[in-house]
Parts: sequence; structure tokens; C-alpha cells
Amino acid sequence: MTQTAIPFLFMRGGTSRGPYFNRADLPDDLETLADVLVAVVGSGHPLNIDGIGGGNAVTTKVAMLSASDDDWADIDYFFAQVSVEDGLVDFKPTCGNILSGVASAALEMGLMPAADGVTDVRIRAVNTGAEVVAHVQTPGGQVAYDGDVTIDGVPGTAAPVALNFMKVAGSSTGAFLPTGNLVDRFEGVDVTCMDVAMPMAIARARDFGLTGHESREDLDANSEFFAKMEAVRQKAGVAMGMGDVTKSVTPKFGLLAEPRQGGTVATRYFMPWTTHPTMAVTGSQCLASCALTPGTVADGLVDRPLSGPATVTLEHPMGLMDVLIDFDMLDSTFVHKSAGLVRTCRKLAAGQVFVPKSVWGGQ
Repeated sequence: MTQTAIPFLFMRGGTSRGPYFNRADLPDDLETLADVLVAVVGSGHPLNIDGIGGGNAVTTKVAMLSASDDDWADIDYFFAQVSVEDGLVDFKPTCGNILSGVASAALEMGLMPAADGVTDVRIRAVNTGAEVVAHVQTPGGQVAYDGDVTIDGVPGTAAPVALNFMKVAGSSTGAFLPTGNLVDRFEGVDVTCMDVAMPMAIARARDFGLTGHESREDLDANSEFFAKMEAVRQKAGVAMGMGDVTKSVTPKFGLLAEPRQGGTVATRYFMPWTTHPTMAVTGSQCLASCALTPGTVADGLVDRPLSGPATVTLEHPMGLMDVLIDFDMLDSTFVHKSAGLVRTCRKLAAGQVFVPKSVWGGQ
């Protein structure tokens, strides 16, 4: 056989989609692993025509799972963001939407047993060290995908996957506010640099001449905005201690604006070189935390509660997302404790994906 076969599950997790692998079925070294994932996805073509990617950053994501040797966790979740066209693989961030399918995939792979009713799966995000408890519906010890929960950006209904994120403040940079400031100024734009589940640079839409309610298509066509945003993002990355982020998808970028659809705040999230069609799970926690923190760029846009926990409803291009943030206010300082969301997932396919033996000859 001239190709190497790799077992995989193909799943939708939240509003993202991609292959889920058993880490043991992939090469150990990251350089070879990156080559394999580029071949799997088909990165290097706008339609990923020679792979199973979907031509958008939310469909070129990869989850790699293993039984955890951590004292707390059941499952280790290693994430990779593969670029659509550039043949790049970023192992720095994690992804909360893809994480929505991790517990179900782990049970499907037999990495841990399922209980009868609901199975609690403790997940360690290897990329960032974050700890997440996922509650999966498993009647009769089988993963259930049918249910009546809807999430904006996904058609139909599905079974709920409840996620509780812990230890996510400073999970990538080591600090809730990586620059030490509530607001910094880069390229003449006020920015809050925050690290909750995902390191982000967050600004007000109006400071870019935007309403914050533009469609994904309108934003993606606005090359002037993206050029300015990228200049701001790169300076923010340096200030956050992340070095040269030119070829890294982190920090991500977010915009805030006054709500119009009954939410707490209007948001747009960038991946970072295209607009997210909905909202990232990780990014939602950072944006919601920014909205709740006095002194950030969210001042004047949000009617803040005085104590936690609080539900923050984020308006995004395709609807709303609720994020439950538990926090304390200590001497007027926001202290993040945990975040909770409800998402859904669905197993789409299972089998083998093939890569050329010239890329990897297998174990």
C-alpha cells in the first residue's frame, strides 16, 4: 500500500468540525505530526481539496486524545489548528468547540468506560493545562447524540454537553492580564489584553470605524480593517510576552459593541485572519470575562452585575451564546473562578484517513 491508514472519528464539536484521533495512532515528534495533519486536512488549497478539511478555519481543527496520567484528569486533549492555505500547524492554542466532542469521542474510542445515564469526563487540555469537566448523556452506557438542545450556528437539535472550565485564567501566559494593565494602547487603539481560556486582544468596534454588528462576510471583505487589526494584534502579542506572533493564531482578536439583540454585549471574534462565523468557546470565556471586568474596553458597553456567578449573553454573527462566569470582586478587582457553557456534538463518520507514505510510513 502506498499510503498510511490512520483510524479516526470525524465529529462536529460545537460550531467546529474535524478529525478526532487516538494520540497513540500518530507520530510522536511534532514536526512529523504537523506534516501528517497538513496532509489529512489538505492544507495548501482554499477548498482543502486533497484532504478532509472544509476550507475554513473552523473545519481545519484536529483533536488528539489519550488516557491521562494526570492525577486529576481522565483524558488528555491535545489540539492542533491547521491553516487552510498556508500549510501551517499551530500547537499553542486549544479549542473549546472541538473540546465539546472530546468526551464523547473518548468514550467512543474506549479510552474510558461510560456510565449508565450521565458520564462525567475530566479533561486536561494539554496545550494550555486547563481543566474541564464534561457531562455527557450516556443512557445504557452508550453516547447519545439526539436531544432537544439548540446552539446558534448549528442546524437542528442534539443532546447537551455541559462543560465546566476551571483554572483558565492565565492558562496560556500565566496571568489574567498578561501586560499588567486593564487597557493598553497599540497603533492608536485602546486594547484590553486578557488571558482566560484563550489569550486575546480585545478592542471596541467603533475604534476601528465599525459598528460591531457587521456580518462575517462584510468583515472578511474589509482588508483595511484586517491590516490594522493585525498590526495591533502583533504588538499586543509582544506586550503579552508571546513574542513574534506573525505566524501564530494566538493571541486571538475580539471586538465589543453595544448589544442590539437582547444580549449583554455584541461581539465579533477573529481566528485571527478571518472572522469566526459564530463564537469560539474559549474566546467566549475571555470576552465574557472582559465584559465583567471594570476598567477594560468594555466600560460603557455593559451593564455589569456586582457579584458572581453571572450569565453573559454574547451576540455573534449567527445568534447568541450564554456563558456562565463565576467570579469574586476583591477590593474592586475582578477574580475569575470558573466558566460554564452548554454545547452539543455529533459523530459524523468513523474509519480510516490516508496520508502518503512519503509523509509518514506509520508506526
